[in-house]
Amino acid sequence: MVSLLRNQKVRNALLQILYVGSIAAMVLAGIVIARQNLAAQGITSGFDFLFKSTGWDLNFSLLPATANDPYWWYFLIGIINTLFLGTVGLTLATIVGTIVGLARTSSNELARLLGRTYVDIFRNIPLILQVFFWYAVITHLPTPRAAHEGWGFLLTSRGLYIPFPNISSAELAAATLAVIAAIALPIWLGRTSRLSLPVGQRGGIQLAGTAAALACAAIVLVAGRLADSPLLDFPALQGLNLRGGLRIPPEFATLAIAIAIYGGSYIAEIVRGGFKAVGKGQVEAALSLGLGPWRVFMLVRLPLALRAMLPILANQYVWLMKATTMGIAVGFTDFFMIVALTINHSGQTIEAIGILMAGFLVINLSLAAIFNRINKAIALKGNQLRG
Repeated sequence: MVSLLRNQKVRNALLQILYVGSIAAMVLAGIVIARQNLAAQGITSGFDFLFKSTGWDLNFSLLPATANDPYWWYFLIGIINTLFLGTVGLTLATIVGTIVGLARTSSNELARLLGRTYVDIFRNIPLILQVFFWYAVITHLPTPRAAHEGWGFLLTSRGLYIPFPNISSAELAAATLAVIAAIALPIWLGRTSRLSLPVGQRGGIQLAGTAAALACAAIVLVAGRLADSPLLDFPALQGLNLRGGLRIPPEFATLAIAIAIYGGSYIAEIVRGGFKAVGKGQVEAALSLGLGPWRVFMLVRLPLALRAMLPILANQYVWLMKATTMGIAVGFTDFFMIVALTINHSGQTIEAIGILMAGFLVINLSLAAIFNRINKAIALKGNQLRG
């Protein structure tokens, strides 16, 4: 026994077993104590509550929901609402951040000044304050009878009303997928090695792929139109309220704007750093080959900047996805708020918080895995000379 303890590998293994065993014992003790405390308070632990009806309604849901639905269905709705808000917020933040980041790297002094001012202001104001500010702005807009109107859009304190196709949910989902394909297909055609054409000669195929996908979306919209109804349903004032179209609630609009503006200020700095990381020698080499400024940007600066930006951008996206929990401050029924309401109505605190942690863990790990895969796909193989 003494001879075994003198072995370094044996001692290391025993220490690791002791360390893991101590953590497992503390976790087990915590679970036992928690169960005893819950039993003393008359609270039964377990996940049987997931199949009981909630008894309360939601003010925003992408899926049909009633007060008789079980808790597990509400959790699913909360996750979908969070993913939807995160997708819209990240998309808008990327657009804003790209524009501001390009302005910060511009040769125009005024554009650089405006970009720096934007970043200095919105990056240093806490997100929760921006959420409250934009919520106050939106809720103080005119009433439906005095709504701001333009091109079929109506802007009121009750939300933004926009024209919406008169089609069923299935056809709408198919048309949405077709539009996504119109964006993703030319990117895939420009990078795939399955085509024998050189990369620089694939413009026609990419354009044809985009046109085909958009044509499919248009066909689905026209074919899926509800009978005896126009293709677009325009919102209109009826009585004291607005009817028709699609209503974007103030809570959702508030969070999307706040995440876009706040997250865009950070993404702008990531974009600026990515373009600054591109060596001057590589740009000068491209110019010396006779390439114009736009082709230098698309073929040299942008691909190299993306490789530098992507790892940091992935971390920022994960952080902004977690920032959707700010919805509880303005009453948006995201995943976090549904969990909070579940705790108040059912008393299953530990179980609900465990579901919340597991849900966000899956969402953020999936997002990180996607970006890690993209980063690995576009990474330069071997050594790269920097100018």
